[in-house]
Amino acid sequence: MRTLTNRHIGKLLGPLLAVLALGAVQAQAKPNFSGAWKMNAAKSDFGPMPAPDSRIDKISHEDPSLKDNVTQSGQQGEMTSDLSYSTDGKETTNTIRGNEFKSTAKWDGDELVINNKGSFNGQDVTLTDRWSLAADGKTITIMRHAISPMGEMDQKILLEKQ
Repeated sequence: MRTLTNRHIGKLLGPLLAVLALGAVQAQAKPNFSGAWKMNAAKSDFGPMPAPDSRIDKISHEDPSLKDNVTQSGQQGEMTSDLSYSTDGKETTNTIRGNEFKSTAKWDGDELVINNKGSFNGQDVTLTDRWSLAADGKTITIMRHAISPMGEMDQKILLEKQ
């Protein structure tokens, strides 16, 4: 029966530790959402709400800072919002359609989870968005769960890189 010496163990563990270290580095690399993005209405689902006619997101993302200039038009006319998030979980304040929202963003694996709490017309609203970037970097999918006094609903917003 052979016994393993420290040299043998080192030869076995060395490559294993290198693979684990590489995996840890790759796991730490988060998606970068920077770019100009256009909503694909046909691949989006706004549930019971009317879909906007168009939506353009111009995103600047240098972790932990993420800034999103959103311009959308629809039944309520054209609206632009400049949103700022800190992906390390620090609270930011954003104004959406003239209403103040407290926002937090943090990573859950490769997904960015953004929680927004505020009110529209005196009614408390909570929006939880889960952002994911496709492997090819060409689409962002935002899965939104909204809670308001009118109930809960889910939406899917698909943005394509321009």
